[in-house]
Amino acid sequence: MIALTLAQLAHVLNGRLELAPGVAPEAVVSGDVDTDSRLIRPGGIFVAKPGEVTDGHVFVDAAVERGAAVAIVERVVAASVTQVVVADAIAALADLARHVVAEVRKTGDLRIVGITGSNGKTTTKNLLARILEDEGETVAPRASFNNEVGAPLTMLRVTPSTRFLVSEFGASGPGEIARLAGLVEPDVAVVLMVGMAHAGGFGGMEATFAAKSELVRAIRPGGLTVLNADDPRVAAMAPIAAEQSAGVRWFGRGPGADVRADDVVVGGDGTRCVVTADGVSAPLHLRVLGEHHIMNALAAIATATALGVPLAECITRLETVQLAERWRMQPLGSERVRIINDAYNASPDSMSAALRTLAQITGPGERTVAVLGAMSELGEYADEEHDRVGLLAVRLGIQRIVVVGTDARRMYLEAIAQGSWDAEAVFFATADEAYEYLLGELRDGDRVLVKSSNAAGLRFLGDRLGESFS
Repeated sequence: MIALTLAQLAHVLNGRLELAPGVAPEAVVSGDVDTDSRLIRPGGIFVAKPGEVTDGHVFVDAAVERGAAVAIVERVVAASVTQVVVADAIAALADLARHVVAEVRKTGDLRIVGITGSNGKTTTKNLLARILEDEGETVAPRASFNNEVGAPLTMLRVTPSTRFLVSEFGASGPGEIARLAGLVEPDVAVVLMVGMAHAGGFGGMEATFAAKSELVRAIRPGGLTVLNADDPRVAAMAPIAAEQSAGVRWFGRGPGADVRADDVVVGGDGTRCVVTADGVSAPLHLRVLGEHHIMNALAAIATATALGVPLAECITRLETVQLAERWRMQPLGSERVRIINDAYNASPDSMSAALRTLAQITGPGERTVAVLGAMSELGEYADEEHDRVGLLAVRLGIQRIVVVGTDARRMYLEAIAQGSWDAEAVFFATADEAYEYLLGELRDGDRVLVKSSNAAGLRFLGDRLGESFS
C-alpha cells in the first residue's frame, strides 16, 4: 500500500484514531492490508471484518503478534495496537482502496483493467496478468479475489510504481459490480459472457445481463470496452459503451472480430489455433486444457494489444502458462490414468465446456469418465440445468458417469432416462463413497473429469484421485 500517516488513514476512513502508547498521529504506515490475521506481516494493517461464523475482532491480538501496526475495527478492543474505529469495516476497506488507487493514478502511469463475466474471469485475469507483468509492475487478484473483500484487498496492493491493475469483478446480486468497479473506474472493461452462473441469485438472464453491464457503465469516459462478439448478450452492451464515450474492441471466433481464432485444434496437451489481431496473424499453443479457454486467451490478447503489447509478445508469454489456476482444468494423475480436476466452480456453460473437452482429448482405446457434482446458485433453473448436463454427458458418449451428492442426483436420473442404465451411470451420496468406487473402477487409459461447484467439495476428491493414480 502507499504510505499514509495514521492521521491521514483515519481521515480517509472517516474514523476515530485510538493511538497505542508512544505512537504519534504522524507515524507512517505502508504495509499490506488484510482481513486474515494469519497473513499479516510486520507493519501491516489488519481489518477486523465481522463474519457469519466468527468475528475479526477476536483475532486482533493474533494480528498484533504477527506485527500489525494498525487495526481497523468497529469497536475498540483490548489490544496493544493503534486502532481506527469505523462504523463499517467493509465500507472502510472500500474507502481505503478508492483513495489509494486515486492517489497512485494522480502521480503514476497506472492503467486499470476490470474483468467480469459468468465464466472465465479468473483464467482471463491470470492470462492477462502474465502478458502484462513483463511490461511493468502488475497487480492482479490472488485466486478468485473478486468480491466486496477480495477486490479492495487487491486494489490496496497498488504502489506508486504499479503500471497495471487487473481487477476481477464477481457478483451474486445486482449492484455489486457497480460498487466495486466504481472504486477505480477502469480504463478498460472486459466482458466475457453472460450465462447461467448465479442466475438464481440475480433473478434470471435479463437481470444477469444488467448486472454484468454495470462494469461497462463504470468505465472512465473515453475508455475501452473489450466485448465478446460471439455472445449476443455481451454484444448488446456496445450501445452502453457508446453512452460512456468508450470504444469497443471485439474478440471472438467469427471473422468480424478485431481479435479472433481460426484453425482450432484441441488435444491432450492444450489447444492450438491461429490468432489474428488487427490483421496480423500468429500461431498459438495454449497449454491450458479446454477449447473454451481460447476465448479467454482472445480476451487477454485483445486487452493487451490495446494497451500496446505486440501480438508476438502476447503469444510468447501465453505459451508459458501451464495452468490457469488450481482446481481449474488442472491435470493430475499420470498418463496411465489422467485426472482433470475442474471442481472449483461450475455453471451450465462451464460444465458443458468441460464435458466437451473430456470427449475431445480422449483418444482411441481410452475411456471417458465424468465425476459430476452439483452446480450452485441456479435457483429455479437448477432442476432443468442439472437435467441438461445429464443429457449432454450421454449424448457426448461419456462412458462412465459418476454423480456425487443429493443436489446433483438429477444428472444421474437423466442419464438413466437417456439409456445409461447398464452401470454406465452411478450415483453416490458422498465423495468418500465415490472415491472407493473409483479406486476399483478406474483402469489404464481412463481420462477422468471431476467437475462441480465449489460448495460440492469435489475438488478434494479430484486431489485424492490425482494422488492415488500418480
